[in-house]
Amino acid sequence: MAGRWGVILDAGSSGTRLHIYRWKDPEKALKDATPEELGSLPKITTKKKWTKKIRPGISTFGEKAGVVGEDYLKELIDHALDIIPADKVHDTPIFLMATAGMRLLPQVQQNAITGAVCSYLRKNTNFSLPDCDLHIQVIPGETEGLYGWIASNYLLGGFDHPDQHAHGKGHHTYGFLDMGGASAQIAFAPNSTEAEKHANDLKLLRLRTLDGSPAEYKVFTTTWLGFGVNRAREAYVQSLKELYTTSDAGELPDPCLPKGLRMSLDGTPVSKPKKGETSLIGTGAFDECLKKTYPLLGKDKPCADDPCLINGQHVPAIDFDVNHFVGVSEYWHTTHGVFGGKDDEAYDFTTYQKRVKDFCSRDWNSIEPSPDTHKKFAVKDAQEACFKASWLINILHEGIGVPRIGVEELPEPGLNASKGAIEKAKQKGFLDPFHPVDKIDGIEVSWTLGKMVLYAAGQVPPKTGDDRYPVGFGTNIPSAGATALPPDFQYAGSTWTPLSGGASHNDSPYYPVVNGTEDGNDWDLEAENLLGKTKAKTTHSLLIIFLIFLVLLFFFRKKDRRMRFYGRVSNFFHKPRRSGRFGKVSSSSHSSGPLSSLKNKLFGRRSSSGSYERVLEEGGADEFELNDSHFRNSSASSYFDHNNDLNDFYSDSSDSSSSRGGRSKLGVTSGLATPKLNVDSRFADLGGGNGLSTPGGSALDRAGLVVRTDSRERLGLTPTTTTMSLQGRRSRAGSPTRLKSPMMSPMQD
Repeated sequence: MAGRWGVILDAGSSGTRLHIYRWKDPEKALKDATPEELGSLPKITTKKKWTKKIRPGISTFGEKAGVVGEDYLKELIDHALDIIPADKVHDTPIFLMATAGMRLLPQVQQNAITGAVCSYLRKNTNFSLPDCDLHIQVIPGETEGLYGWIASNYLLGGFDHPDQHAHGKGHHTYGFLDMGGASAQIAFAPNSTEAEKHANDLKLLRLRTLDGSPAEYKVFTTTWLGFGVNRAREAYVQSLKELYTTSDAGELPDPCLPKGLRMSLDGTPVSKPKKGETSLIGTGAFDECLKKTYPLLGKDKPCADDPCLINGQHVPAIDFDVNHFVGVSEYWHTTHGVFGGKDDEAYDFTTYQKRVKDFCSRDWNSIEPSPDTHKKFAVKDAQEACFKASWLINILHEGIGVPRIGVEELPEPGLNASKGAIEKAKQKGFLDPFHPVDKIDGIEVSWTLGKMVLYAAGQVPPKTGDDRYPVGFGTNIPSAGATALPPDFQYAGSTWTPLSGGASHNDSPYYPVVNGTEDGNDWDLEAENLLGKTKAKTTHSLLIIFLIFLVLLFFFRKKDRRMRFYGRVSNFFHKPRRSGRFGKVSSSSHSSGPLSSLKNKLFGRRSSSGSYERVLEEGGADEFELNDSHFRNSSASSYFDHNNDLNDFYSDSSDSSSSRGGRSKLGVTSGLATPKLNVDSRFADLGGGNGLSTPGGSALDRAGLVVRTDSRERLGLTPTTTTMSLQGRRSRAGSPTRLKSPMMSPMQD
């Protein structure tokens, strides 16, 4: 799928959740679309790993807005950057939309937080953020409900396949119910009669299908701030305190807690009550719990614009013949978590209420040790389950007026759909007045999806080539013309004009172009997923190779280890070749060129002792034995004339691979095969020192060669003459000089 990406941060009352979505570029989608797909909205995809949630809610930064980016949002932004390709980030829109928790803050704190978020994102990311007022905002509950309505109908098929979802009376969309911790929302399209009667109360929503055709809907949406489960619980506890003001026992009976469960007023468990502190003690009387939570609906509040449902707020009459609702968030969790409803199970009031009564009437000591309550958050869920269930039942059936299936008869709706579509819908429960859902076709039902559907639809170019029917929403104005926009119209935030670069081909100036290239040429989603896996494997392989390299580097950090290793490798691959008894030794160490240079960089220059050890192992030491007659042909003074050469030869920096007169220096430092030298027993006077004297006054100081060889074998010298005799013992001190002598010749057999 040629990729477009979008990021939305849902900043709720209890935490902020990151959502990442992807869809096909409109140009590519239009080229490949079937006739059926041309009449559909852009296809949005997401994955479980593309979402991430952090706690607490962003509203907790009301008094420290300056650190909301680095201390709070950075974790989510980093996760998004790990998912979205780097070359797509600059064309990826990012939204942060705060809901009920932020709505409760003073306006000054709201502005401080949204301003800090905008500054952080613009300074630290390259996401597309052209208008902070549009992308970073505290959205009204009505807008949140409208986005949820879009998401539900998008996933259920109410938009793309109206013929398969004809509920009767020309109706083919579903209603939407959402409940969080601080607020609850409702959104639905009234039947034609109610829509005409309450036209001024509706929102005008305009989408656009792939073929560029506008799709308009008239939707009613409202919110009940303070009617989320957490705020409702707070109001309920306050009512108990007011009811039992005369109680001096330190505990308030709570019918909405399991029997025997003791809780503090702020909702934390109490193992042993403290003197002077008031706590709640569960009685497990669920019927009484329903009665005590009912007044919280505010049904007795005056209704300024009839009809009203909850808290005196106006809502057009709901026709449950055609208005079938899906419920998300707490509507799903409260009907499925503790009370064990199956994922695809339709809501049945009689069955649900029986499960709730059975659970809430049990003693808490029999609930707490059960294996199910030892899962993460399970204990807390069990403690709150009874109140949440009573609140949901009252909101649904007493507040909104959803018929109780199994108790109240529901008129058979005048359905106009194929038998197969009806059966499929019935199996999922979507033809019931109310059905709680979490996911549809594997995608979570969230209002954030609705926002992204709206954005993606805005990227589709209109058929006419102009924007008289822009994608977005605003107040419905019945008396305005078809092309007139309400003053509060909110655009989708996207554009079908080129993003950066020129127009694409097919003679259309409307398709987005990224960096002058068609986005339609991008790899599809599956290819990128495969590439991502390959990159992950490659990264692991490179890491392993790097670790191996570090181990080798540590092992070979010393020169002697490198030399031994190189010697063994050379022995294995390059055996010396001998052309005769006294032929040259053929060795890789004598080679030159790039490989030799690389070898010297890795292992350093070879010392003579190291080279000689290798020769001995190969059985060629005898090739370095010198003939006595050769030494006799040289004067003794020649030996001392080369004293400086000898000192250089024995220094650590000498080059063992070099030679004089075509001869090798290999092996001269070892005492195992040192050439023997006959020396006359009569030597000149040593001059009272440790050196050797010659008639010319030349001396070999102990700081020279003798110092290096004396520890191996003391020279057998007899100071009887002033000249060196060629008779006597062979000295090791003479070998190096003889090797350097150009008069050296092979020994005679």
